[in-house]
Amino acid sequence: MALSIHHSNHNKEVFNKNQQQQMDSSKYVRYTPEQVDALERVYAECPKPSSLRRQQLIRECPLLSNIEPKQIKVWFQNRRCRDKQRKEASRLQTVNRKLTAMNKLLMEENDRLQKQVSHLVYENGFMRTEIHTASGTTTDKSCESVVISGQQQQQQQQNNPSSQHSQRDASNPAGLLAIAEEALAEFLSKATGTSVNWVQMIGMKPGPDSIGIVAVSRNGSGVAARACGLVSLEPTKVAEILKDRPSWYRDCRCLDVMSVIPTANGGTIELIYMQTYAPTTLAAARDFWTLRYTTAMEDGSLVASLMQLISFICERSLTTSTGGPAGPPSSGFVRAEMLPSGYLIRPCDGGGSMIHIVDHVDLEAWSVPEVLRPLYESCKMIAQKMTLAALRHIRQIAQETSGEVQYGGGRQPAVLRTFGQRLCRGFNDAVNGFADDGWSLLNGDGAEDVTIAINSSPNKYLGSQYNGSMFPSFGGGVLCARASMLLQNVPPALLVRFLREHRSEWADYGVDAYSAACLKSSPYAVPCGRPGGFPSSQVILPLAHKVEHEEFLEVVRLESQAFSPEEMALARDMYLLQLCSGVDENAVGACAQLVFAPIDESFADDAPLLASGFRVIPLDGKTDGPAATRTLDLASTLEVGAGGVTRPATESDSNSYNLRSVLTIAFQFSFENHLRDNVAAMARQYVRSVVASVQRVATAIAPYSGIGSQVGGKSFPGSPEALTLARWINRSYRAHTGGDLFRGETSQAGDALLKQLWHHSDSILCCSLKTNNGSPVFTFANQAGLDMLETTLVALQDIMLDKILDDAGRKVLCSEFSKIMQEGFAYLPAGICVSSMGRPVAYEQAIAWKVVNDDDSHHCLAFMFVNWSFV
Repeated sequence: MALSIHHSNHNKEVFNKNQQQQMDSSKYVRYTPEQVDALERVYAECPKPSSLRRQQLIRECPLLSNIEPKQIKVWFQNRRCRDKQRKEASRLQTVNRKLTAMNKLLMEENDRLQKQVSHLVYENGFMRTEIHTASGTTTDKSCESVVISGQQQQQQQQNNPSSQHSQRDASNPAGLLAIAEEALAEFLSKATGTSVNWVQMIGMKPGPDSIGIVAVSRNGSGVAARACGLVSLEPTKVAEILKDRPSWYRDCRCLDVMSVIPTANGGTIELIYMQTYAPTTLAAARDFWTLRYTTAMEDGSLVASLMQLISFICERSLTTSTGGPAGPPSSGFVRAEMLPSGYLIRPCDGGGSMIHIVDHVDLEAWSVPEVLRPLYESCKMIAQKMTLAALRHIRQIAQETSGEVQYGGGRQPAVLRTFGQRLCRGFNDAVNGFADDGWSLLNGDGAEDVTIAINSSPNKYLGSQYNGSMFPSFGGGVLCARASMLLQNVPPALLVRFLREHRSEWADYGVDAYSAACLKSSPYAVPCGRPGGFPSSQVILPLAHKVEHEEFLEVVRLESQAFSPEEMALARDMYLLQLCSGVDENAVGACAQLVFAPIDESFADDAPLLASGFRVIPLDGKTDGPAATRTLDLASTLEVGAGGVTRPATESDSNSYNLRSVLTIAFQFSFENHLRDNVAAMARQYVRSVVASVQRVATAIAPYSGIGSQVGGKSFPGSPEALTLARWINRSYRAHTGGDLFRGETSQAGDALLKQLWHHSDSILCCSLKTNNGSPVFTFANQAGLDMLETTLVALQDIMLDKILDDAGRKVLCSEFSKIMQEGFAYLPAGICVSSMGRPVAYEQAIAWKVVNDDDSHHCLAFMFVNWSFV
């Protein structure tokens, strides 16, 4: 009895001890500073250690030997929670600072608009009074006295012109300071909106993460643009970036600071000569002779204890009317005028800067052909190429500095930006062909459509851009073939996007192979020895993009497809470094361009870049609706009305979409002296073939081009119009399968039926039964079909049926083909097909049926791929 009682008491003690240990392990533990330091070191290496890692930590660290593993786990949980809360608090503080600064900006804009409204109300009342009292006479002489005094002052200035410009003598720094102060006053009046009637650009809405408020103006002389935005960089850094104009203004060829004069108020005056590129071969380049004034003053809107300096950078041209020293002679350039422009940089509470940018220029539009004058009189173009470009560049650097933007490939953001700048600069130099760079024109073949220029001193051309390996020791150089053409009703973004995604529609593998071989020490002896070359496909590998995705830098791999042992010996993959910009159809006034250069597989940061490409510049546009709904397919030839009825576009719709643009093409090739004429003939013929391909594509994607058989310039015998084909597809499906192709009520009207077919969720494709080469090719696809094949109606007829099916799919189709022809349809099992870009596509089921015409004759085969998706 006593033994059992003793055993029972022992069990109770063990149970109480275990329970006490469990209670102790769940209690809050107060860590010593040494223990916290040890845990923090582990947290820095691994914020979420495993159970084994925590036990190992207790064994290896004597300071933590008296702490349970569960308590260590709780500490790491709490530490991660605190870290997450700190990050969230920091993010909210950043958003709050942005909203506060943006609210201040909007309040200033609201005050400006209220003053403008008050001024207009006053003028309206004054005009009403003038109208009512027009028959009477006024006895108020105050305005007359002001006018008389103003006329007397103007007469005195005209009688004594030397006194007007005595303080603006070129040798007198005080005279330059007077010009600078006057330019600063005019710039501030534009920045605050009091001297220019600004109109906000379409699509530009303010917000903490948006580009800011953007306005344009066309009143007065020249064209102007204004932007306000918030960036997370300090004012001194912002000013440094903005003054380095060649780093962000892609049209700037060179900027030389001819003289620097310090001022008494701590600012500086700089005399600057700047040259800019011409955007096309049809106009001359521009240059500027300007005075740039940099100064700072205290922000009077803040209390005395929080006084901060506002930076001002203003600039204007020096002319005979403004006074000042004469600029360098402009040989081969048209001297343009920069009216008072600049940057107002205001620090924000908590860090960052608020920037006001004003660009006001007169590009001397009278000196260009009349068809190009809308380009040189476009304030939206100035806003995109100068004003917004500066603001976007600063935001890009700010996000790269803060680590918000991460790029792959192991390259620094500055290196990737340099690649983009070099591509643009190389293309601009090729388009302009300046004589001081070593360019000279080559005699043509009698036609004026393609211009050939050669540069036999490429070391002078862009300095170190080219290395000696590209030009043999026995002589060589660079040859450029360029052309320009006018396009009607072709959206630039749409055209460039097509050229980027469907290179096989216009490029030649043999020419690409010659360009790639020129990177080697011994290029091909005979350029483009195989016309047409081998078929190839492209794979786009992204490198970097701008913050707002308005520009992409990417590597393109051209994969050759050889079919014989001889071709296998010659064919190889090639690589291009490619820059694509302006493909956003909602960007008003933006030009679109695609620039590329051949590179090696592992190209160095200083790799030579021989840039070629396309640039499409809108001249004028009259759009009543957004262009974003336009696609590279049949939808571009149709217009959906308000009632949902799809109808062909006609001449009566010319007011809804009327766009002219100029396309500039420039292709560069290196050559050896003894092959110069051969390379020139090849380049001339190649550019002509590219122009023909672009014209074909432009005709197809223009909103007024024909549909059906006229798309792409290819037609099949007996090919019906799209409305008739839609009716045949639907009627044949119902006759063969006994079901309805469309869910719900189906309208038999041609327009509505075509619309239902076009927007069907499953991929519907039609292919020919008989072709010249014996392999069926596609003749029609709805929107889902084009998306699945990653192509357009323009390129659809170049895709063969057996090329998109895998081996299993081809075997199933061959086994079921007789059933399709006899019974009219067949169900195909799930499988895999391949898009035109080489991506695998999975589908749950496929239905194939025979499409017959009104005479019950076989017209084509139709396929419907159900529930397809990219693998």
